[in-house]
Amino acid sequence: MYVTLVHVNVTPERLAEFIEASRLNHEGSITEPGNIRFDFLQSADDPARFVIFEAFVDEASAKAHKDTPHYAVWRDTVADWMVEPRRGVRYAGLFSESE
Repeated sequence: MYVTLVHVNVTPERLAEFIEASRLNHEGSITEPGNIRFDFLQSADDPARFVIFEAFVDEASAKAHKDTPHYAVWRDTVADWMVEPRRGVRYAGLFSESE
């Protein structure tokens, strides 16, 4: 399993718009071939901080995600709403519900 945790810090005045744009990206992402999970998480301590948990069956599926129209729209829409560039951290999935 190919897992990436994407850390995002959004400007407070764009929170509602960011959440809506991310909902649309989430809905497209969970239908992609090779997608296992695509969770969108908001910090309980700092509502402007988010983590996107992306799990794909393999690296090829994760890379294909970056070529989808819904991802391109999300990426371009939210780019100026971030306090700092988003940061993806790669993990090897060892155990999950689906395995």
